[in-house]
Amino acid sequence: MANRTFKAGDSREQPSLLPPRIEDYVGQQNPVRAIDSFVGALDLSKPGFRHADRAADEVGQPPYDPADLLKLYLYGYINQIRSSRRLEREACRNLELIWLLKNMKPGYRTIANFRKENWAALKAANRSFVLLLRDLGLIGGTFVAIDGALFHGNASKGSIFTQGKLAKQIAALDKEIEAYGKALEANDAEEAKRCAGPGDGSKGSGDVGEKVKELMARRERAQADLKNLETSDKGQLSKTDPDARLLSKGDQTIAGYNVQSVVDDKHTLIVASEVVNRNDAGHLHEMAKAAKEALDVETLQVAADAGYSTSEDLKACEDDGIVAYVPLHEGNGKLKEGRLSRKDFSYDANADAYRCPAGELLRPTEGRWTNTSGRIEIRYLARKAACAACPLSARCLAPKAPYRSIARWEHEDVLERHRMRMQSAEAATLMRRRSAIVEHPFGTLKCRAGYQHFLVRGFDKVRGEWSLMALCYNFTRVLSILGFDRFVAYLAEKTRIAGANLLAATLRAIRLALRPFRAKISLSLVVSAFRAAPAP
Repeated sequence: MANRTFKAGDSREQPSLLPPRIEDYVGQQNPVRAIDSFVGALDLSKPGFRHADRAADEVGQPPYDPADLLKLYLYGYINQIRSSRRLEREACRNLELIWLLKNMKPGYRTIANFRKENWAALKAANRSFVLLLRDLGLIGGTFVAIDGALFHGNASKGSIFTQGKLAKQIAALDKEIEAYGKALEANDAEEAKRCAGPGDGSKGSGDVGEKVKELMARRERAQADLKNLETSDKGQLSKTDPDARLLSKGDQTIAGYNVQSVVDDKHTLIVASEVVNRNDAGHLHEMAKAAKEALDVETLQVAADAGYSTSEDLKACEDDGIVAYVPLHEGNGKLKEGRLSRKDFSYDANADAYRCPAGELLRPTEGRWTNTSGRIEIRYLARKAACAACPLSARCLAPKAPYRSIARWEHEDVLERHRMRMQSAEAATLMRRRSAIVEHPFGTLKCRAGYQHFLVRGFDKVRGEWSLMALCYNFTRVLSILGFDRFVAYLAEKTRIAGANLLAATLRAIRLALRPFRAKISLSLVVSAFRAAPAP
């Protein structure tokens, strides 16, 4: 063999006796085959994918099979390819996608419309994968962690307005209009003073007048937006994505969404999730209940940070058999050092009274009170004379208060049981594990995959895209935990059982359909046999 400077490839002009098969494009252990097996095992008509139940005899140009477009998106999101235009290009040049799609090349509009139109079906497919994880035994189902993470939306912070921001904008426009008005008056005065002919100063005045008209139009739009916010409960108004909001967590402020995630502790798999545009408060029970239903368990332990601490959620969790571990917000953080807070007062259940540090009792008043958050409370008051003579009154009473009062929630016993539970060693252990469990998916998606923002706008489409992210995260985790062979073998067995069940159901349906004709068929057979019999 002649010496060569470098390794040489085959000539592009070299003809081939036998053309290569598409099947030979990928290896037998390639993860793309797992995507093909998984989608092949799904009944896409149940989640509600468009065209999934299309009949073969329908007229017109046939659409792409939703299974093929779902495979395309799963491959794309697993491999950090989310743009519909990039997916279109990859379908033409990526050998794995050529194999997966059987050399079909859908256009970017078809690809984008699939994600836009099937957002609800994508959520259902994500839930069905959680059921698959449960069947595989990859979910513990006893302890989960809840947290939220901020994802940028397809909107800038400057495109989202609050009432305060609009008020400042209107004030700035008023100043600018006033300044242009004075300039316009100065121009008119200067023109009259010079007694110039037509055209000497009219051009500048006309430019100023047009600018004032433009500013007035902007002011009217800002006033209309402010009025819209004042009469609605939105609180914020976005000019690009109608559902994106300015959200803050720590020192981070973004224009986007808050993704709520429930993660099982066994293999850090996402078992329930939702996209909201508010902070974490008020979502504890909603997310815990969704996880409990997905896992189909009688009781569930849930851990979350203090941002989820609301008394209503804790009571709802207790009523539904959910054991919550959430740090409570205790006392008023604005109290001066040395002031007596509510936790310095002890409740006597037998006497139905609070005992202050000086030993005096605070008795309940008649009736119930509704506080600003809607909680129904009972007020406990100390005696005015006892507070006036108390040596601790300077540390206990507000400057103008004649006596001390304490408000107790009508379901305060729920919080007392929660406080006792949070003081246990088990609670300390679970809270230490919480962040390691729930931050794993968010860290993987944001840092490894680079998914820190959504490409689409609006709640429906954003929730569909998040479902793709969560599904692909769980999918790659399962491949890592089980391995390719075990996972594909499970999917093949599931497909076989589904096919056998479909055949059995079809045969039962045929038998039921023929039941009304069974007697007629038997009678016709008897008559035919009688006629065929020879005469005596």
